[in-house]
This record gives sequence, C-alpha cells and structure tokens, in this order.
Amino acid sequence: QVQLVESGGGLVQAGGSLRLSCAASGRTFSTYNMGWFRQAPGKEREFVGAISWSGGTTYYADSVKGRFTISRDNAKNTVYLQMNSLKPEDTAVYYCAAALGMRVSLTTRGYPYWGQGTQVTVSS
Repeated sequence: QVQLVESGGGLVQAGGSLRLSCAASGRTFSTYNMGWFRQAPGKEREFVGAISWSGGTTYYADSVKGRFTISRDNAKNTVYLQMNSLKPEDTAVYYCAAALGMRVSLTTRGYPYWGQGTQVTVSS
C-alpha cells in the first residue's frame, strides 16, 4: 500500500505557473504508475495526466497538453506536475493517484490509492 500527500497548490494569476508535488510513502514507489486528476466545483473528477512507473511514458489530457508536464523522482518518492500558462478554467482541487500494473490508466477507476488533494485557484 502507498500513502500520498500533495502540496504546492495556491492562488496564481492567469498566465502564471505552479508546481505541484506528490510525496509517497513506502519503499515500492518506483513500481507504481502515477496519475494526476482534478475536480472543479460541481464537476466530476477528470484526468489531467499520468506517468509510467519508470517515467518513460507520459500521457496528458488535451486540455493541458503543451502547458503541463509530469515528472517523477523515484529516489525521492515524489511525482511532480509542472503547470504553466495557467487559465482560470484550471481552477480545481488537484489529486495524485497511484496504481500498480503494466498499463497506465487514464481513468479514476484505475487508481486505488489517492491523496487528499491540493487547491489550485487561477484568477483572471
């Protein structure tokens, strides 16, 4: 089992940047595929991006492609979400999630482990 704690959220103006971090407990972090999701008020939780256990493959939602970058440091048990050119519509609670498996899931159902979330607010 893995426990996840997100950090780095906050208030930023449109066009600005934030970097979210997700720290994982346990000695087997390097075996987990990691995902980032977000949930805005009144909306369903949606996929933002994901990274394979090795870091060799990344996936992004069309809405963030070219603006967000996922990376991981397995030595630090941490996955990152660098968010650039932020827009007001990026405002949401951002969650990281972890899952074992050969295939990286792009849906919430594919992740059994979740962090508590961190709020990102982008002002216009």
